[in-house]
Amino acid sequence: MRASVLTAAVLLLTLSACKVGPNYKRPALSVPGQYRGLAPGLGGQAAGGPFGEMKWQSVFQDEALQNLIKEALTNNYDIRIAATHIVEAQASLGVTRSNQLPAVNGTFGVQNQRSAAYLQSPTFDTADLQLSYLADFWGQFRRATEAARAQLLATQYAQHLVETTLIADIAAAYYQLRQLDSQLDFSQRTVASDQDSLRINTINWKGGEYAVTDVYQAQLLVQQAEAEVITLKQSIEQTENQLSILLGRNPGPIPRGLSLIDEPHLSEVPVGLPSAILERRPDVRQTEESLAAANANIGVAKAAFFPQIPLTASFGAQSTALTSFLQGPATFWALGGELAQPLYSGGRITSQYHLALAQRDEAELTYKQTVQQAFADVSNSLVGYNQARLYRVKLQEQTATYKETSRLANVRFTGGATSFLEVLTTQQQYFSSELMTTQAWFAEMQNYVQLYQALGGGW
Repeated sequence: MRASVLTAAVLLLTLSACKVGPNYKRPALSVPGQYRGLAPGLGGQAAGGPFGEMKWQSVFQDEALQNLIKEALTNNYDIRIAATHIVEAQASLGVTRSNQLPAVNGTFGVQNQRSAAYLQSPTFDTADLQLSYLADFWGQFRRATEAARAQLLATQYAQHLVETTLIADIAAAYYQLRQLDSQLDFSQRTVASDQDSLRINTINWKGGEYAVTDVYQAQLLVQQAEAEVITLKQSIEQTENQLSILLGRNPGPIPRGLSLIDEPHLSEVPVGLPSAILERRPDVRQTEESLAAANANIGVAKAAFFPQIPLTASFGAQSTALTSFLQGPATFWALGGELAQPLYSGGRITSQYHLALAQRDEAELTYKQTVQQAFADVSNSLVGYNQARLYRVKLQEQTATYKETSRLANVRFTGGATSFLEVLTTQQQYFSSELMTTQAWFAEMQNYVQLYQALGGGW
């Protein structure tokens, strides 16, 4: 009868239990109608879908680059560490959720009793099964489980953030490597051409046709190009080392694919609606789940103000022989329940509640700040990509002009119409403009990568 009463009481407590504390609701946000820097005609929709939802294999089509990304997603240490964080969060959720369930412990012991009245000492074998359960009437454990589940989701989004960041870092470093390769190739061809000019000038100077200053000026061109070759070789090896570490391997050479100017990329990028970034960007989702966890922790802290209802039950047997367990008067059982109300704790409970409120406010501000930064990242990348393309086109036009000017200056010098100083000046201008054009190609591709990352990275 007593067991039935206790069971009914437990069921009643479970059914009538509540969860104190606020339920999570996404904060009100100021979302712009479209991104600043958006090119005309590229609003929210596109035939192929928004750029940020495209898989990275569709965005980065260079086969060599794809192989590098695949290797990095498998071997990169940040990716592997993020995976262990998810396992930790899953285990933490399991530990927290277990508080909602009863705890059952079993004991078995042997006791020898001796007294002055009895010469023989009887030995008692005792087995006991104990059940304890803290009724979650105020939802303390359910709120804690809610917070742990939100933290697990935040950890999973953090892993996606690591993935998108890694893909962007690999692509940017690879494009930089291809930029340096292009500059090195041009510089080496320039060295060969300038050495040929130096040889001709030296011959003509020895023949009395050219002044010695023409030889010195030709040497300057060779020295300038040779110095650039040395610098570029250093930068190439250092960039290869950077890529190797991202790949999870020791520093070493990196395979190449397409040249920088042949890398496929969209001339106009469909970015979609700004509101979609709330669901697409992993860092935004991560901070929102952290906010949800902080919100649930308010309920955990608030439940500490209310009475706790621990329930206990035990069943056991005692006998001088193992065969007589569970028989007759040797068995025993007990049921119990309490109501524990905190009366004074030196302000600890109140302070913990205020701490939870403050942490929730901080998490909300962090979330809003992350969303605002996401809008800024997309806008900056849009402006950067569009302007980088225009700048690269102008530099290409300028380089073509310098190339023709340098050719004509060389023709004039060969015909005796001008000094080699004009050749030196125009050649230096062409050399610098060609290097700047390659850098402009890299800046365009870098902004392309940053725009893809800012929109969420297609995870």
